[in-house]
Amino acid sequence: MGRLLSIDYGRRRCGIAVTDPLRIVASGLTTVDTSKLIEYIRNYVATEQVDAIIVGYPTTMRGQESDSMRYIRPGIGQLRKALPQMEIIFFDERFTSAIAHRAMLDGGMKKSARRDKAIVDEISATIILNDYLESQQYNQ
Repeated sequence: MGRLLSIDYGRRRCGIAVTDPLRIVASGLTTVDTSKLIEYIRNYVATEQVDAIIVGYPTTMRGQESDSMRYIRPGIGQLRKALPQMEIIFFDERFTSAIAHRAMLDGGMKKSARRDKAIVDEISATIILNDYLESQQYNQ
């Protein structure tokens, strides 16, 4: 069984999280510039067994596709071309940034660290992956 990797895709940078090989725990991995995402993912899957990539799917409160899909869809399309054998799954990411900010507050993170958007992106990717893992647990 391979790992699952998640991406919180953004215009400037992407938060990335990954599970352990048994898919029990999701942990933040890093944040990379969006322009370097494909290279980073390609290198990561060359050294680690990854079975699927989970990408945050931003939606509105009504469940409709968010405007940000205008730049996410082409970026993920390039990732699909670079890794045609890799399963890529979109998964609802509603409220992940707000939940990430709350987790930072609850964890006692200093205000200066909470302003670091890269940390928020990495935490958001971890939340997306944890939510995906939970959804799969109850669907089996």
